Amino acid sequence: MKTKILVVDDEADLELLIKQKFRRKIRENVYEFVFASNGEEALTSVRNHPDLDIILSDINMPVMDGLTLLTKLQETNPVLKTVMVSAYGDMQNIRTAMNRGAFDFVTKPVDFQDLEVTMEKTAHHVQQLRQTLRAIQENNILKMYVDETVLNFVGRPDFENTLMASETVEATVVFIDICGFTSLSEVLPASAVVTMLNTYFDQMVKEIIAQGGYVDKFMGDAVMAVFRGEYHLDRAVDAALAVRAVVQANQHTLPNGQAYQPEVSIGINTGEMVSGNIGSASLKRLDYTVIGDNVNVSQRLQSVAQPGQVIVTEATYQHLRESFQCRPIKEVTLKNKAQPVMIYEVVA
Repeated sequence: MKTKILVVDDEADLELLIKQKFRRKIRENVYEFVFASNGEEALTSVRNHPDLDIILSDINMPVMDGLTLLTKLQETNPVLKTVMVSAYGDMQNIRTAMNRGAFDFVTKPVDFQDLEVTMEKTAHHVQQLRQTLRAIQENNILKMYVDETVLNFVGRPDFENTLMASETVEATVVFIDICGFTSLSEVLPASAVVTMLNTYFDQMVKEIIAQGGYVDKFMGDAVMAVFRGEYHLDRAVDAALAVRAVVQANQHTLPNGQAYQPEVSIGINTGEMVSGNIGSASLKRLDYTVIGDNVNVSQRLQSVAQPGQVIVTEATYQHLRESFQCRPIKEVTLKNKAQPVMIYEVVA
């Protein structure tokens, strides 16, 4: 990896000397040098070359000296590291330079072999620092795509050894669909449809998180959420009712003058399910999710729910009846279920 170095010194012959001493490394594209004659020119070079790794700076220079330059660099490029190269190698100057952020100090006359070792050490430190910052940035980006539950799972010490392992859990799954949203693409530009959808999703997610749930996945204009832990069913129903209220509070006027108020249909089911990684370890494409009959039933319930309804099975209703007001609807035959199922609507 090429190391880019800014040399700041008012000695006219230093540039030629540097190019002579490091000509082979320059030719092999190991080092690239940029030159400035004082601190002000150096700051301009730092702004013009954001890929700089190291500064080699003298102390005594006109316009702006090297010690003053050190105080300006942190706000310009905090990753960049400075090695002071100066004949003023007394302890006071060394301490001042280090206190102002210098990474190292080399005295003149320069031992170029020692200087190269110092440059390599400094470049290695800068590379490690950039890798750390990149990892933090990637982690922050990852958090936008992956739920915290998944991050906690992959953070286990034995994660790689249990990559395809699964566990049986008691949980509640909620499927939420925005009714009739697909038809909006006929009257709205795609960008407007996506903007509206993201607005609704953001409102939903806030209510799901507020009740301790997590989003397993987004599917078109639908959301699958999972609730685990104490009172997972009650929290799931509270989240569903809150999602219904917040989404249906939106009102829009379409380009044709028609009013549009979104509604959601929601299916909720609770019970035993399998939690783990599903996918191909060979391809390294996995989805950390929950699967099982109880998950399927939740999706089937959503598919039979009418706009504005929160639907549960009779078995789930028996767990809810003391905490929520529900009303029986009818028996329905859910897809891929042999026996009809009595369904209830959660009213409040």
